[in-house]
Amino acid sequence: MAKRRLNKQQQWRIKKVQQERAARAARKEVSIGEKLDAGDLGPEQQGLVIAHYGQQLDVEALEGEDAGKVLRCFVRANIDSLVTGDKVIWRPGSDGTGVIVARCDRNSLLQRPDNFGALKPVAANIDHIILVIAPEPEPHDNLIDRYLVAAESTDIPVIILLNKTDLLTDQNRETIDKLLARYEKLGYRTERTSAKTLAGEQAVRVEDLVKDQTSVFVGQSGVGKSSIIQTLLPDESIRVGAISESTGKGIHTTTTARLFHLICGGDLIDSPGIREFGLWHMSPQEIEYGFREIRDLIGHCRFRNCSHMGDPGCAIAEAAEDGRISMERMKSFKRILQDMAEQQSRGLKAD
Repeated sequence: MAKRRLNKQQQWRIKKVQQERAARAARKEVSIGEKLDAGDLGPEQQGLVIAHYGQQLDVEALEGEDAGKVLRCFVRANIDSLVTGDKVIWRPGSDGTGVIVARCDRNSLLQRPDNFGALKPVAANIDHIILVIAPEPEPHDNLIDRYLVAAESTDIPVIILLNKTDLLTDQNRETIDKLLARYEKLGYRTERTSAKTLAGEQAVRVEDLVKDQTSVFVGQSGVGKSSIIQTLLPDESIRVGAISESTGKGIHTTTTARLFHLICGGDLIDSPGIREFGLWHMSPQEIEYGFREIRDLIGHCRFRNCSHMGDPGCAIAEAAEDGRISMERMKSFKRILQDMAEQQSRGLKAD
């Protein structure tokens, strides 16, 4: 359907509304700044962003007499986008609020593309990513590979955690064992656990994975991410989702990015923006880099513009034929490239 064109009067009205909104936002920002400047601001100190609520953030004081205290803070207009996990310099106000005046350097940054393909930061200073899978909903190679490709682009280590081991049966155990072994062969660390029970020789205490680390959980809905967090933080009111009986798909439960301090030591960040990663912002070269066994083959194809879809002299296809790349991973690789090409094609047609 062709887009309806606006006449000049309609365009003028829309422009006027946008200008009025911008003016209101500017007045609000100025009034907040004046309010904070008018009061007596305390000395600069370091803090940790533990939750993000639009234009305001919850900051935990890390030093001084306010250490451990959480205050709602405003942000100076000249500071780049802040996310949960950021360390900042802030000054307390006289009314129990504060103002963030600077952002400290980040050790790592986890980003995901928005609906327009632009990268959006979602969490900072993460030590590792824990990719959670489960027997139900059934894990699929391609979905796992998509998470891993996105994670590889961040250079943040990944742990593949099989949750709900109590649901392993004679029918699905062999398939899941082979799946995990395939990723272990590539150098990925895999672990097994259950939020309901830790029975079994292979079960691992999740505390051992997150202790003294800043961690984030990713994975499709229904694999038990919120349930795991609840076992780590039994006193926190974390809603736990359930598997839809009609579809077998999970139900989203987390709505606000938040950092939790763990009793065992370390921090955990849970956010809807971290759960799933789109790949449509990545180039074919970045997809290649995201597959560990393909990374060393980049640039070795006969033709520089090799599509890896049956082109002669393709180094990646040759590696798949002699077993250096598993059939499952090669299938995922081609599917991701194909999906990327289709998405880009649709985007060009929409333009």
